[in-house]
Amino acid sequence: MELTAEKIEVKRGKKEIIKNISVFVKDKQFVGLIGPNGCGKSTLLKSIYKSLIPQSGSVFLDDLDVLKSSEKKVSQRLGVVGQFNEMNFDLTVEQMVLLGRTPHKKLLEPDKQDDYQIVEEALRRTQLLEYRRRSYLSLSGGEKQRVILARTIAQEPQLMVLDEPTNHLDIRHQFEILSCVKQLGISVLAALHDLELAVAYCDYVYAIKDGEVYAHGKPEEVLTSELIEDLYQIRCQTYVNPVTHRLGFAYEL
Repeated sequence: MELTAEKIEVKRGKKEIIKNISVFVKDKQFVGLIGPNGCGKSTLLKSIYKSLIPQSGSVFLDDLDVLKSSEKKVSQRLGVVGQFNEMNFDLTVEQMVLLGRTPHKKLLEPDKQDDYQIVEEALRRTQLLEYRRRSYLSLSGGEKQRVILARTIAQEPQLMVLDEPTNHLDIRHQFEILSCVKQLGISVLAALHDLELAVAYCDYVYAIKDGEVYAHGKPEEVLTSELIEDLYQIRCQTYVNPVTHRLGFAYEL
């Protein structure tokens, strides 16, 4: 599935948060959004998955007009994993993941055997089979994030949006979450803070600054010392990691 978001503009009062941004995700491509806090990454993603409605612009999933379609129809194709997933009520892990089947069901339609099989596979992919009877509220932050990912996998989306899903997780859980998503083989648009993760997982990146696309291209082409300093106001030397053979970063604090 391809995502085409064109000429997106978002304002809060008189302030422009997103300024005429266009973003494209090809079928089965992993695309990253990078940039400093407050640059507009999360606002852009919210306008793409319709958590907020942009003042202008268009969003299409293949031929589906996202901004003019029902939430249910959009949710059958697009899934979202955010960075904060607190709840005021409790469910078991399995019950939480079953909620991912909601877009594919009629009102008050009971869960069927197929739904449970899909949930079982989602729990397996996220290494949560042993947690299925556990209380969601009893879990750690990293475990909760895996449950939310499992719920989104059970939704069977053709494109997944990750809104800084690893922001508050330790290194192990960051890699677990992104590796699991990568292995799904679907289209992904992810806002990421960690440039090492962007290099490791992204096929293409958009660098966002002050609500605009500052640069875009393959990670190794975009993430230069000069661009990183312009974006983050910190001096940085790039190098090829001799172990991973990927781009690495040495910051001058």
